[in-house]
Amino acid sequence: MYSKDGVNYFVLDGHCHFWDASPGNWVAGAERYAKGWIECFHAYQGLGPPDTHWPLGKFQKYSEETMIHDLFEVGYVDQAIFQPTYLKEWYVNGFNTLEADGALADKYPGRFIPNGRWDPREGKAGLEQLERDAARWNLKGVKLYTAEWRQGSRGWTLKDAEAVPFFEKCQELGIKNIHVHKGPTIWPLDKDAFDVADVDHAATNFPDLNFIVEHVGLPRIEDFCWMATQEPNVYAGLSVVLGGLMHARPHFFAKVMGELLFYLGEDKLLFGSDYAIWEPRWQVEQFAAWDYPDDSEFSDYPRLSVAGRKKILGLNAARLYDIDVPAHLRAGAGERTPAPGDGAALAG
Repeated sequence: MYSKDGVNYFVLDGHCHFWDASPGNWVAGAERYAKGWIECFHAYQGLGPPDTHWPLGKFQKYSEETMIHDLFEVGYVDQAIFQPTYLKEWYVNGFNTLEADGALADKYPGRFIPNGRWDPREGKAGLEQLERDAARWNLKGVKLYTAEWRQGSRGWTLKDAEAVPFFEKCQELGIKNIHVHKGPTIWPLDKDAFDVADVDHAATNFPDLNFIVEHVGLPRIEDFCWMATQEPNVYAGLSVVLGGLMHARPHFFAKVMGELLFYLGEDKLLFGSDYAIWEPRWQVEQFAAWDYPDDSEFSDYPRLSVAGRKKILGLNAARLYDIDVPAHLRAGAGERTPAPGDGAALAG
């Protein structure tokens, strides 16, 4: 919980990882990719405040104790959602797996929500694995990584026919939250494989699923906003927006937040720290105090209320994941602030 100016915030960090990118986990023959990937991640950390930067060795493989401290002891986080990324072409045991995440969720009950994953290129075996994972971890969400390499393939899209049985299986299993990485690329993945152009296709075909676009499609913010405003089941995951822009690019951050508030409204934006690229503490503190610069350029954007900050920092994700938030941490009745035109009406 975070408290500021007499207001208590329930903080649900919607985008966390527990990874192992240490040299001992690099696949033989793919070392340059494994090394390049984590070094690119590490470079992104430089966009946060200088006192939060880690040495590369710690960043490659941090301890369980470090994570618990950074999230729950000093980071104000009440609960965190793990978003796995396997990358087994480069990492022997995977980069950040459901198995590793789930072990921590078991050890710290009530703290972590482990999400699963699937890849349509795995076919029947992938569907069977998704069923086993859902039964073992009571999955409420999955993380999809459309640019991941696999056996010579350098990505897939949500439009692919092979993806349809997996979306149908999610509906069958009650996995309603589909988190899709659609944002900045990480070397050596292909930038175009993270394009948002396939999201509305899947969102329209599967209206009972929630599509959380992680990193809001950056750098394609306009494409994302115009698409998301017409799709009632598309949400914006703010990891990278906060960690990558709020400190290093405050003027651009104000523009991105303004666009998101204008097109989507504060009910469809979800906080995520993207730990361990960035720690949650400074992001929560700065966002709770954030306002637009004193500049007429931002005068046509919606203002962000205290209630809106509460929703973004935790209440919106809690709604999607059916989390019962203590009464004193909820937003007051009637505090919903829709986007102008309330979604699809604006596009019309």
